[in-house]
Amino acid sequence: MKKILIGEDDKFLASAYRLKLTKAGFEIQIAHDGEEIVKALATFLPDLILLDLVMPIKDGFTALEEIRSQEKFKLIPILVASNLGQKEDIDRAKSLGANDFVIKSDMSLDDLIKKISSMI
Repeated sequence: MKKILIGEDDKFLASAYRLKLTKAGFEIQIAHDGEEIVKALATFLPDLILLDLVMPIKDGFTALEEIRSQEKFKLIPILVASNLGQKEDIDRAKSLGANDFVIKSDMSLDDLIKKISSMI
């Protein structure tokens, strides 16, 4: 079973992701802030990280940078799912190591599952 680590501070959306992705056959772990995401990687090695950018304690950009700075995590695909849709935000996320970027409000959960499945 493929594993996904979700970094999402919106508890409703995180629950929706968990429900849909679990039904699609993925093992899910959720972190509600950037610090939790980095800590979770000590015990949960995912096949993909789904990462929001606007989160408390440590934002997604900082978490992304920390994850990519560690050799053992360099090959894990990271899909940023954010409502920040400015070109500067997308370019910054990709320059920090995100493999792809989707705007949450533009994508259904079914489309997100298709995107995730194509990446792992």
